[in-house]
Amino acid sequence: MRRDIEFRTEDGVTLRGWHFPAKGVDGPAPTVIMAHGFTATREIFLDDFAEVFAEAGLGVIVYDHRGFGVSDGEPRSHADPWAQIDGYRDAITWAQSQPEVDAERIGIWGSSYSGGHVLVVAAIDRRVKCVVSQVPLTYGLETARRLIRGDMWTGLRAAFEGDRAARMAGDPGAKMPVTAPEGQPSALPTADTYEFFMGFQEARETNWKNEVTLRSIEMFTEYEPATYVSRIAPTPLLLVVASGDHLTPFDLTARAYEEALEPKKLLVLPGGHFDAYTDEPFRISSAEQRDWFVKHL
Repeated sequence: MRRDIEFRTEDGVTLRGWHFPAKGVDGPAPTVIMAHGFTATREIFLDDFAEVFAEAGLGVIVYDHRGFGVSDGEPRSHADPWAQIDGYRDAITWAQSQPEVDAERIGIWGSSYSGGHVLVVAAIDRRVKCVVSQVPLTYGLETARRLIRGDMWTGLRAAFEGDRAARMAGDPGAKMPVTAPEGQPSALPTADTYEFFMGFQEARETNWKNEVTLRSIEMFTEYEPATYVSRIAPTPLLLVVASGDHLTPFDLTARAYEEALEPKKLLVLPGGHFDAYTDEPFRISSAEQRDWFVKHL
């Protein structure tokens, strides 16, 4: 039975989530730390993955990033990749202090935006003994250039500059929708993004809000997790990609995988970016991810 947890980051922000105890384990258990992608919150399918891992004897800690869901943090709806990376590292520190956790057997899991984060964390934090990165952002600027029409960039850059000036003058900063119907401005302008988030809101109760700071989008374009990939080894890396992904494009993730050193494994799923969370791709992927963590933790 999962329980609610909370812990404080090094700079004093309270992050909240769930702990799923490892089934059939007496004493400290190998533990996987999980957080979601760009603006997403814990209840958007992370519990499904956590339950699969827990059934295999892995403890799981799932939490919301600062400024999202049930976690504290201001400004709200602000996705700072480096603050989120620090959140993972603070989660590791907290987990290692818990009696249910084997401090020497910590794995990390991330998907989409946080799939990029775990590549960085695994490269710089040797407390991580195993990593799974699902449909990750790898090259921020190149991905953004595929999502945003070329004739829109001049106006977007001007908006970034205007937002900086406004924040300097004391304004809280602009926000925009994460997703919107086709043709309307949004941070992630793909039809499958809109279908995924709107469909989930109808199907389940969620703390997700359809808003993100403009500064978050600027930071997205400056974020390059792939530059860290060659430094992950000797930590084992499972990289999960979707063959039809156009939000975090398959070819960019495959390019990043080529930069990784052994031990590594590439799992290619059918479908698009969001199919990785549901139905047959989920069944395939969650089993492979479970086995990877069990093997290496």
